[in-house]
Amino acid sequence: MLRIIETQTPESESFITKLNERGRLMDEAILKTVRRTLNDVQSEGDKAVARYTRKLDAPRISVKELQVRQSEFKQAYSEVAPDFIEAIVHAKKNIESFHQKQMRTSWFSTEADGVLLGHIIRPLKRVGVCVPSVSQLLVSSLLMVVLPAIVAGVEEIAVCMGPMRNRQINPHMLVAAAECGINEIYKCGGAQAVAAMAYGTETISPVDKIVGPGNLYVQFAKREVFGHVDIDKIAGPSEILVIADSTADPDFVAADLISQAEHSPECSAILVTPSRGFAEQVKAAIQVQAQTLPRQDEIVQAFENYGAAFVVNDLTEAVAFANQIAPEHVELHIENPLDWIGEVQNAGAILVGPYSPEAVGDYIAGPNHILPTGTAARYASPLSVHDFLKKTSLISYTKTALEKVTPDVVKLAEVEGLEGHAAAMKIRFEDD
Repeated sequence: MLRIIETQTPESESFITKLNERGRLMDEAILKTVRRTLNDVQSEGDKAVARYTRKLDAPRISVKELQVRQSEFKQAYSEVAPDFIEAIVHAKKNIESFHQKQMRTSWFSTEADGVLLGHIIRPLKRVGVCVPSVSQLLVSSLLMVVLPAIVAGVEEIAVCMGPMRNRQINPHMLVAAAECGINEIYKCGGAQAVAAMAYGTETISPVDKIVGPGNLYVQFAKREVFGHVDIDKIAGPSEILVIADSTADPDFVAADLISQAEHSPECSAILVTPSRGFAEQVKAAIQVQAQTLPRQDEIVQAFENYGAAFVVNDLTEAVAFANQIAPEHVELHIENPLDWIGEVQNAGAILVGPYSPEAVGDYIAGPNHILPTGTAARYASPLSVHDFLKKTSLISYTKTALEKVTPDVVKLAEVEGLEGHAAAMKIRFEDD
């Protein structure tokens, strides 16, 4: 199931090329469908949203049922176990605590001659959230998206998620939302949800920004509406890269690779190790562990498509290889892992040591699990409070201060051929 590849070989180069192309394919058929959906929702509003939701999720849903009623939240609480609510409360506390440390306040600086400069930092007014809830039940992603927005001070948060065939939202999703204080939820997913939040309908008011994971239809739709509204990022398939030496536990490493592979056949699960013998141990452990898990089809296909163990000369080469891949998650199962943190420069999240599995980061540690994928860790960051804040520059000059800089401004404006800019400076001192 797990192929073993030597680095610096044609097989290695071929795998990396294939990996880098993953998630970047332009599917014209999907794009055509997405554009038609966006146009229909923009022109028809609720009617189109309900029609697409009937087609894709709940065959009998009507326009008047699109928004979740308060009675449905109450019913949801009766359908989930108490320990689920306890787990949500625990995760919520950790996620809020971590993201509160990211908050920044407006600042102002008084300069010479009475000049006042500053940054005014404000939350976005209204944010729309897309979260899968049918094909995959991503309760954790709901928390990871809405809690940073709440910490940032976003006034209105609208959540869209696909209903089940019985026209209801999965009760675990509703309870998780309620525990976060979210009560504006709509029963629609996919491109139609993105369109409704971007353009607005009779029921769903337009938002300033759309965030959250989703399938290709959601990601294509987000890309199409970008500019009309802001978006967080184009999310690709999940990724994990484990750097391990002979001191690591092969069963732990195998379990962590499987935990990422089970998401979908497009996910990548990569081991990088200086020990071929260790790679063989992990390969055998994956075979054993995968047999006991329910999502075997996804696991097998993911390893066949984008799973590999790369054998390198040493840990220095292993880290360099990881930086080249720039994965969503990097795990360090090595001796003295803290010594290597600074060398891992391209990763969405670094999980250090044998007792920091990717799963604890996904659910309860606190840092956000909405991470850059598809080599975007070279330049992008995890979702954070900053994604829900906007900054406005403040500039206040006195007459004395402006007069001193006028010659420089005039010169620069004239060089650029912008005589109106120069004139706007000079006119203020013509009578002096």
